[in-house]
Amino acid sequence: MSKFKKDNTKELPAISTASLPDIVFMLLFFFMSTTSMRQNTLMVKIHLPEATEINKMEKKSLVSYVYVGVPVPAMQHIYGSEPHIQLNDKFAKVTEIPDFIEAERQARDESEIPQMITSLKVDEFTKMGIVNEIKQELRKAAALHINYSSRKAEK
Repeated sequence: MSKFKKDNTKELPAISTASLPDIVFMLLFFFMSTTSMRQNTLMVKIHLPEATEINKMEKKSLVSYVYVGVPVPAMQHIYGSEPHIQLNDKFAKVTEIPDFIEAERQARDESEIPQMITSLKVDEFTKMGIVNEIKQELRKAAALHINYSSRKAEK
């Protein structure tokens, strides 16, 4: 009967933590490779208009964004409630657009310049006058490949 007696003097073996650093680094690399960092802080409110016939852009690294909308509530006491243009992380005037396009071209390889796209992210309640002024300045800067950002219309 001694075979079936329980002996409480045995200790449980320690849990091996040798593979723990490997697991931690795998998780770290996974999140580093799948996360994208926001490049610009939006200082304008944008509610994109709806569209039915939309295409997804292939190479987003060649896109320069021009944001147009009413400043966020934290900035309205400085800039008011009229629509403003945001280029990268600062407010700009329409006349600054050619300099912005030239700076974007300087940051790219020469082979990528013909493929560059200027994307207009304009709030749906913004008047077309400011959009037409932006388009005129883009023509002056020879940035003729323009994209209008929109969201897919719900059916």
